[in-house]
Amino acid sequence: MTKGPSPCHPQRKDINLLFNSYEFIFLFLPLSLLFYFFLNHRGQGTAAKAWLVICSLLFYSWWNIIYLPLILASMLFNYLLGSTLSRNKLASPKARLLLGLGIAADIALLAYFKYADFFINNLNLIFSSHIELLNLTLPLAISFFTFQQIAYLVDAYHAEAQEYDWLNYALFVTFFPHLIAGPIVHHKEMMPQFRSLENKSWNYENVARGLLLLVIGLFKKVVIADALAVWASWGFDTASALTLLEAWIVSLSYTFQIYFDFSGYTDMALGLALMFNIRLPINFNSPYKSLNIQEFWRRWHMTLSRFLRNYIYIPLGGNRFGEIRLYSNLIITFLIGGLWHGAAWTFVFWGFLHGMALVIHRIWQKTNIKMNRVLAWILCFNFINLTWVFFRARNWADATKVIQGMLGLNGFVLPEWLAAHLGGLASWGIVFQKVTLADLPQAMIFLTISLLIALTARNSMQIEDRWQPNLLSAVLVGAMAITAILNLTRVSEFLYFNF
Repeated sequence: MTKGPSPCHPQRKDINLLFNSYEFIFLFLPLSLLFYFFLNHRGQGTAAKAWLVICSLLFYSWWNIIYLPLILASMLFNYLLGSTLSRNKLASPKARLLLGLGIAADIALLAYFKYADFFINNLNLIFSSHIELLNLTLPLAISFFTFQQIAYLVDAYHAEAQEYDWLNYALFVTFFPHLIAGPIVHHKEMMPQFRSLENKSWNYENVARGLLLLVIGLFKKVVIADALAVWASWGFDTASALTLLEAWIVSLSYTFQIYFDFSGYTDMALGLALMFNIRLPINFNSPYKSLNIQEFWRRWHMTLSRFLRNYIYIPLGGNRFGEIRLYSNLIITFLIGGLWHGAAWTFVFWGFLHGMALVIHRIWQKTNIKMNRVLAWILCFNFINLTWVFFRARNWADATKVIQGMLGLNGFVLPEWLAAHLGGLASWGIVFQKVTLADLPQAMIFLTISLLIALTARNSMQIEDRWQPNLLSAVLVGAMAITAILNLTRVSEFLYFNF
């Protein structure tokens, strides 16, 4: 089964409200921000929240208004159920039943839209049947707002979240900076900030810091990630075969594309929220600096890792029932994590590989053998790079094509212009001829810069924490902003919008 832009991608419009669009940056954001603080300044706190909910629903429904009733119905269902859970005696049989029904209903909604065709496709394959596919368009952000509301129900059941105000709950779910692709936020992390009187006033420092994160994220996305996407897309979607050099450039291009794309989105989300005086949880902490797979998952998409740990791994038993059960819980958790990302067996296999890597890491820890840090990083990074191939590939054939190239099964070809300098390598089986991959030197430069940034530069949170307003920082941020804005003419979507 393939995975690709249709039917599971939201439909693009010529005018859109993506974070990386002129309409969002120069129209939607200023209006939503200024009017929100204007209403708060006039003492209209309820109206200010209502305005922000309206703006967020407009932001959501701009893609496809047909799914606006869906998110509204989902929110109303979970709000009423969460309010009921909060009023029930902790851990009562009725509360447990309601929680189970609520989670089942949320998962059923997600499963219908995201996995119905996947299930039908596999039934047809197994039983040689011809059940017609539903060809449903995946509602934007359904994976994220479903997980967020499941977390809310569990927190309400454990008396860790209480919300009896519908407007507050609607704001908790729909707040546009995190609505589409996270971070996945707990009620207690965000809503008390909206109740703070201090946060209802315009804060010049927060706006400045928010703009800093917005510019950094925008630069990551449109200047770095979108440039890398050209080579990744060529290798996965267009090329019929890849030589060793081409395959590694393609795989590394996607490895850095997804990092700068998703971390860039998260930087923008955190920056936008900060302009409203709201601090969202950190979602990335230099994950490619990790020395083992466990550390990677503590640094990559941190709010998803937290959700998988708290609401799947621990309820399965965690590490409480012996080593074998622990290993199986890890694998099950990551199989679910893989399937959450998309309805394809390549996603499931990606999750399985990461689950197995965590199992191997646990076993290795028991040996008490310390691995050289450089070797540890090389092993960890290359494992991540290899497994991203299955995450990106539309089908098994595309994944196999890239893996075969990375293993050198299609030969090692260098550009013919290197023959004058490296011709002696021909005796080792290296062929000098025209390389199919366009702009090879530019690709290698981009990958080198991407690697250096990921490994040596401060991450966005460290930059924001240490940032001091001065002429030099203003010039640097201004240059990044201008460069990013000039690149907004290219059509691009954030990768995690598809999950």
